[in-house]
Amino acid sequence: MNTLASYACNPLHSKARRFAEPVAPTRSDFQRDRDRIVHSSAFRRLVYKTQVFVNHEGDLFRTRLTHSLEVAQLGRSIARALQLDEDLVEAICLAHDLGHTPFGHAGQDALNECMRPHGGFEHNLQSLRVVDRLEERYPAFDGLNLTFETREGILKHCSRSNAELLNAREPGGVAQRFIDGTQPSLEAQLCNLADAIAYNAHDVDDGVRSGLITMAQLRDAVPLFERYYEATLADWPQLAVPDAQRKLLYESIRRMLSEQVYDVINSSRARLESAKVDSVQDVRLHGQVLIVFSDEMKAESQRLKQFLFKQLYRHPQVMQTMDGAQQVVRELFTAYMVEPERMKPRFVQRVREASTLNDRARVVADFIAGMTDRYAAREHEQITGLSLLGVP
Repeated sequence: MNTLASYACNPLHSKARRFAEPVAPTRSDFQRDRDRIVHSSAFRRLVYKTQVFVNHEGDLFRTRLTHSLEVAQLGRSIARALQLDEDLVEAICLAHDLGHTPFGHAGQDALNECMRPHGGFEHNLQSLRVVDRLEERYPAFDGLNLTFETREGILKHCSRSNAELLNAREPGGVAQRFIDGTQPSLEAQLCNLADAIAYNAHDVDDGVRSGLITMAQLRDAVPLFERYYEATLADWPQLAVPDAQRKLLYESIRRMLSEQVYDVINSSRARLESAKVDSVQDVRLHGQVLIVFSDEMKAESQRLKQFLFKQLYRHPQVMQTMDGAQQVVRELFTAYMVEPERMKPRFVQRVREASTLNDRARVVADFIAGMTDRYAAREHEQITGLSLLGVP
């Protein structure tokens, strides 16, 4: 069993839940958070939400669900080495994308555009809305009633204006740090980095599998990949033949992932020792993030990210699909604002209770953000008669 470091979040000293509940006899509060997330409807819907490729484009491409599982695996591995609370890390990692729209970042951008006159849309804020309000599982409260520490980690980004709105409803709550300029827990910091490590690696895999990028391009433009590609071939020269290219890619990615994980562990240990933090409060008041890459690995990781942005995320084939996806989101938003009766009954009821246009728009945004790719595409086709994405 992992012994927690003094600066790790201890479930026995949690800042608690918004609504008091009896302690579970066999699970810590952070374990209960993780279990509630896994059993939530929003978590199940992630299996049909885009990571890079729309779900129907291939059975083996990552989805938001498989991405979240990979982030959680990386997070737990690093947490164990640093003696952080693994259950809290896993809970945050599994929940970090619960508020993501269908069609990935393209869907988020389109919904944010629609919501700009009504307060905007951001998936980190939406993830918090999901666990605080939108999940309906318990008779005593809305949402999942997660601990402060899990909710803090879910709220990865937040503008000053949104933080002030959240803080007005929950004084001293999870948004306070964005006003004070303090840091989140080490477990939350770790999830942010595990997210970046995971999507860089699996987007390389999916990009090559799709044929939109090649290993030759990666070798030319990304030193981090080139290094482990060459090391793999040096150890396994038989992988140079065409029929072994999948194994060559997997092993290169595996080594690249492992090196990034070890780099985070070693760099974070060094920074924690230098910072001389001895408690969670010390971590929060420290002026810098303490879970980090080395400067060299940070630069290499950034170069990989830039390559993927240019060559994969902005590939004409991906952009064409995402243009259609954005049209779906925009036209769904317009349709539901005009005819809210087209939404599910509980959202129709919320529209009837809305006192302002902004409140009405937020209900529509909640409904659309909760959709899977294929549900959104089918709803759009039913409303407009257009089949933009070819979803079966």
